[in-house]
Amino acid sequence: MPQLRLGLAQINPVVGDLAGNVEKVVEWCHKAGEAACHVVMLPEMVITGYPVEDLALRESFQRASRAAVQNLADRLVQEELGDLVVIVGHLDRLDAAGSKLGRPAGGPVNASSVLFQGEIKATYHKHHLPNYGVFDEFRYFVPGTEPCVVRVGGIDIALAICEDLWQDGGPVARVAQHGAGLLAVINGSPFELAKDDARLSLIQRRAREAGCHIAYVNMVGGQDELVFDGDSMVVDARGGLVARAPLFEEGLMVTDLDLPAAPITSPLPDGTDVTIISSWPCSPYRPNRSTIAPVLSDEQIQYNALVVGLRDYVQKNGFKSVVLGLSGGIDSALVAAISVDALGAENVYGVSMPSVYSSEHSKDDARELARRTGLNYRTIPIAGFVDELNGSLRLTGLAAENLQARLRGITLMALSNQEGHLVLATGNKSELAVGYSTIYGDAVGGFAPIKDVPKTLVWALSRWRNEHAASRGETPPIPVNSIEKEPSAELRPDQKDSDSLPNYFVLDRLLDAYVEEDLGHDALIKAGFDSALVDRVLKLVDRAEYKRRQYPPGTKISNRAFGRDRRLPITSRWTEPPLS
Repeated sequence: MPQLRLGLAQINPVVGDLAGNVEKVVEWCHKAGEAACHVVMLPEMVITGYPVEDLALRESFQRASRAAVQNLADRLVQEELGDLVVIVGHLDRLDAAGSKLGRPAGGPVNASSVLFQGEIKATYHKHHLPNYGVFDEFRYFVPGTEPCVVRVGGIDIALAICEDLWQDGGPVARVAQHGAGLLAVINGSPFELAKDDARLSLIQRRAREAGCHIAYVNMVGGQDELVFDGDSMVVDARGGLVARAPLFEEGLMVTDLDLPAAPITSPLPDGTDVTIISSWPCSPYRPNRSTIAPVLSDEQIQYNALVVGLRDYVQKNGFKSVVLGLSGGIDSALVAAISVDALGAENVYGVSMPSVYSSEHSKDDARELARRTGLNYRTIPIAGFVDELNGSLRLTGLAAENLQARLRGITLMALSNQEGHLVLATGNKSELAVGYSTIYGDAVGGFAPIKDVPKTLVWALSRWRNEHAASRGETPPIPVNSIEKEPSAELRPDQKDSDSLPNYFVLDRLLDAYVEEDLGHDALIKAGFDSALVDRVLKLVDRAEYKRRQYPPGTKISNRAFGRDRRLPITSRWTEPPLS
């Protein structure tokens, strides 16, 4: 059978940076050329970055993307890479598409083009447009209708894009009809826990259905609240895993394949025209052994996702450093550890802002965290600020508690304005769900790294990070006392989270059932939750929607994050009816 050396470049583009993304593509094409690849695949919409959201509707952006693809083709020839077949994702447009109600302006399409010898040899348009979860592609793109097959080295390669693989029918189903040896799928598939297992299972099933090898390349890096994990892979026609790239790392995975020779006829039996690039097999060569990246634990995968999400949000938005409040508690400790891993200790600024209710052990834990991680640390007491302002306002109860949180927020924002740091909010998903945060106080910030991390997972990730450090002979970054002590906001004497909230291990299971699974009141009772607890928690969650709308963006790691995934009205009189 003909041989083919295939490169899968899982890289990290920046939305809107067309020139920079072209340079990055050229850089990785050089690596593919040095590895003697015949074909290199790059991710979905890599020229524009992904997702581009409403930028896709601008004619200027559509035309700039098209011009960038041609510029890339020209550059590859200039860089003596013209003989490399490059499959690249980008935004294109249908010039003949007129204005039509219900169709995106300008006829934008999510495209995959094949470049060779300075020419765009073929272009494929994504057929299946996802419109669920974080995706709104019906808003942005016109669906494609035609298949695309190119012949390289005597092997027919069919093209598809991301969701085309997930949906039954369409271009993938047609691959079996026209007998392609390889299905090349480019992707912009965001991370969520256990998606790597779902991907592998899906690709194996599709390979068996299509009767051909499948090469799946995915982007890496963070984009606003999304993070892309790579996990590029190749499976054979029987569904066997041939090669798999590491999670969250830029890289070129090179795989040598023996594939069926293309039929002599063109068009193919199903009527598909084949774009001929080279009909003769590539010169025989000695294949290299493919690699399969090791499997990581769930905690390591999620932690890595949070590090990448924060790193890219900070760097892609032009910030150099971050600042956060260090209370001595577990949430700020985990955010600090993530920040140091993402940006380096020299670019992380922690501020202890004790009030009269701050315990000595909390202040000690904050200092110890700073010592262990090496981040920049300072103490700014707020007791005097509280007394001065409350002398005029004479607040009591919850209002007095919130005043402390808001003065801490003001302090962090003042440091941000003065010194140029990005403020990080340190609240977790459990608190965000039930509104256990102070709007314009501890909820203040430009990014919230653990916004999608439930409290019980905060503890699990913190323990994993310490164990990971110890296994490498490093100092565990998080003080054990911050992990083991009972959580407290320390806004009144002897305050504990348990004064206001159920046990977090019970609360998180209930929140998962209500938020992630959308179970209603009756279903939650049948699942074994106490009726009074259900009534109380559902009321807290529903009433906190206005707070969540004003919370900073944060990295999505769950199946259903607040914001893009879960969209509910603020003004609503619907409540889950009690058990009849």
